[in-house]
Amino acid sequence: MKSKKRILLKIGTNTLTKETNHISRGKIEDIGRQIAALNDKYEFVIVSSGAIAAAKQFVKLEHKGQEIKVKQALAAIGQPHLMRMFQESFRELGLGTSQCLLSYSDFEKTASKANIKNTIDVLVENNFIPIINENDTVATDEIKFGDNDKLAALTATLLQVDLLIIATNTDGIYTKASLENGNPKTILSVSDLSELTTEISHEKSSQGTGGMQSKIEAMTIAKQSNIETWIVNGLKDNFIISAIDGTSTYTKIK
Repeated sequence: MKSKKRILLKIGTNTLTKETNHISRGKIEDIGRQIAALNDKYEFVIVSSGAIAAAKQFVKLEHKGQEIKVKQALAAIGQPHLMRMFQESFRELGLGTSQCLLSYSDFEKTASKANIKNTIDVLVENNFIPIINENDTVATDEIKFGDNDKLAALTATLLQVDLLIIATNTDGIYTKASLENGNPKTILSVSDLSELTTEISHEKSSQGTGGMQSKIEAMTIAKQSNIETWIVNGLKDNFIISAIDGTSTYTKIK
C-alpha cells in the first residue's frame, strides 16, 4: 500500500532567485525545511530550473552568433553549481538528493519512459529526492519555450503523482480585470481550463522563460491524467506547507 502521497514540485528561476540575479540559498533552505517537515505524509520529486542563473553568478561568456548556444553553455556550467547548492542545503536537513537530466524526446520513447519511472521510484523509495532539469546541453526546448512547466507536467503524468505544485511569483492566477484595476484577485478554483485562457497574461517571466501561458499548457497535460495542480507563490516563506494547510491564497485546478 502506498503510505505517502507523492508531490511533484516545480520551481522556476524567479522563485529560486527570489526575483534577483542570483540563486537564493535561503529559498533552497526554505524548500528543504518544508520537505523535511512534511516527510511523514508526503514524498517529493522536484523539477527545478535555475542552471543558467547559477552560471551567471560565476562567469560571463562571450560568443559570436546564436544566443541559444551561449545559454546552453551557461546551463552546462551552472547545473553542477545548482545541484551543489541543493545538496549542501538539503544534506544539513538530513535529506538526500539526486540529479536527473531529461529531454522532452525521452517522453516519446516507451523504453525511456519506463527507465525514468523505474529510476525515480528507486530513488524515492531510498529517500533520495530526485531533482530534475532539462538536459539543456543537448536540448533547447526549455530555453526556448517553457521554463520546465511542460517537463514538470509530463513527469507528473508519467509518475502518476497525487499533486503537481507549480511555484511562481504570484498568488496563483489573477483575473485580468483585477490586474487592470491594480488590485490583483486570485482565481481560487477552476475545473474548466478554458475559463483561464481569457484571463492570463502572455508575458514571459523576468528571469525564466515561462509565464502563465506555459503553466496553462502544463495544467492541461496534468488534468488529462486527472492530476490536480496548484499554482502557488513560491517567493513566500513556507509556501508548500501554507498551501497544504489552506492558510495561503493560490489557484487550484481540480
